[in-house]
Amino acid sequence: MCMESLAKYKDFGLLILRVGIGIMFLLHGYPKISGGPEMWTKIGSATQFLGIHFAPVLFGLLAAASEFFGGICLILGLFFRPACLFMAITMGVAATMHLGSGDGLNKASHAIELGIVFFSLMFIGPGPFSLDIRIKK
Repeated sequence: MCMESLAKYKDFGLLILRVGIGIMFLLHGYPKISGGPEMWTKIGSATQFLGIHFAPVLFGLLAAASEFFGGICLILGLFFRPACLFMAITMGVAATMHLGSGDGLNKASHAIELGIVFFSLMFIGPGPFSLDIRIKK
């Protein structure tokens, strides 16, 4: 009975999810984006597991930017759906890298789970407590 009454706070729950995951990705992405070309090359080399063997610096920068700026977008609810798309793709590449390098499902599961979260959030949207909604009005 008590748990059913929480349904009226679903928008607040979505805000908590957005801000919580957004902060974690902001913190997770900052060292990557500030790491420079050496870090970006390391990150971008994950695309080799998808058969992409060129421009690892570019792909690393895109992945780092996806995590850092995607975290900001999640927190603010701004450009929410495109940010979720880029973050889901980044998690897909990360999961493929873990599986392709023999790390197994235990290492890949975190990226897979977050990829599912971001893919789902693309359909759910940012909710009413977001800049996307404010701008749309």
